[in-house]
Amino acid sequence: MANEFVKTFVRMCKHLQDPCHVARFQKICGVKGTFPDKATKAESVEAEGPGLRKRSQGQEVNVGNGSAGDAPRVNGLQSDGTARPDGASAATTTRAKPLRRNSLTGDVGQEFLIHNKFLFYLFTFGTELGNEMFFIAFFPFLFWNIDALVSRRLIVVWAWNLFVGQSTKDMVRWSRPASPPVVKVEVFYNSEYSMPSTHAMTGTAIPFCLFMLTYGRWQYPFLFGLSVALSWSVLVCVSRVYMGMHSILEVITGFLYTLLILAVFQPILGHIDSFYMKDHFAPLVIMVSHVSLGLVAFSLDSWSTSRGDTAQALATGAGAALASHVNYQLGLLPDPPLSALPLTLPPITTSLVVLSLLRFFIGVAVLLATRMVMKAVTIPFLCRLFGLPSDDLREARQHKKVELPYRYIVYTVVGFSCVCVVPLLFRLFSLA
Repeated sequence: MANEFVKTFVRMCKHLQDPCHVARFQKICGVKGTFPDKATKAESVEAEGPGLRKRSQGQEVNVGNGSAGDAPRVNGLQSDGTARPDGASAATTTRAKPLRRNSLTGDVGQEFLIHNKFLFYLFTFGTELGNEMFFIAFFPFLFWNIDALVSRRLIVVWAWNLFVGQSTKDMVRWSRPASPPVVKVEVFYNSEYSMPSTHAMTGTAIPFCLFMLTYGRWQYPFLFGLSVALSWSVLVCVSRVYMGMHSILEVITGFLYTLLILAVFQPILGHIDSFYMKDHFAPLVIMVSHVSLGLVAFSLDSWSTSRGDTAQALATGAGAALASHVNYQLGLLPDPPLSALPLTLPPITTSLVVLSLLRFFIGVAVLLATRMVMKAVTIPFLCRLFGLPSDDLREARQHKKVELPYRYIVYTVVGFSCVCVVPLLFRLFSLA
């Protein structure tokens, strides 16, 4: 009985991992590749199914969308003047390329055709909910304008969730869905491993953890909070299939994996937050634990920006935790007392909106400037320190002794600035 169940489960997993399901979903959503008539031999071998692979190092990777003839190769959407085979109006068809080049190889990707612009923009927005620029905007806005406690605890879950997800990818080592038949609408993460989907993990962790932390603390209907969290998660998860970056199995695994992680963190998250703020040994524990986890992540496989993304999340979490400790010890930014709960949103007035936007844009500008300055200083310094050429930053950062300290130095400072420095500037300029 048990053996039959295992066989059925394995067959179901293989079925959900089939890239043909991804290609079929893309076709339904109006995405069409410009594939050549005959796939190359390498593509034919890759299309047989998922499996172990060694990540390519500094060489071009054909994402497999095929040739688009002599059309201009520009990123983004542009009108397609060719007629469709089914006779539909060419005005409804748009020729497009991935918006960002591959993070590892620099490959800009191949052209494809979009027959449904609404879904293209919707799922592009959904996939951006799991990218760096969203986190740079979302966490600070939540911290500066809504609820500092929720924001700092959310950062803890985000950092650990991303570490677990990226580390699992490097142990499982499954390749991305084969192209063809899949159209690579996005190529930025194409050279990285794919099981589980860390976009699906963060896209599930953030809304559901936000719901978990705010329900009862803030006054709103349960079904409203659950609906927002579920819609957010589904949008991010489905967008990864639309982009051709993950199979259905990888997205489902990422979703369920995150629910398990949240179940583990739910009873202890308050204790972690309290320890970070109050314990005198907290700064030492924070730095040792976060740096150790970064070293583990960097030792699992060959260099990729996914290693840097993991270290970046851990460093941001470390900086935010250190800043929380400093804030508590100095009596800055106290949390509202329990007697004030549940919290309610204040009336939305023009002055409130203007003040919130001022805090957000000024604060994010400070964070981006901090990141830019720290990055410009740190990488050349590390290259000189270790005797490495600094003329090619991509190649220099493939060395762990450059990439790891660079990520930790820069993003620890960014995380600390978000939670401690920027709020002090708000007080100084009467924006608090």
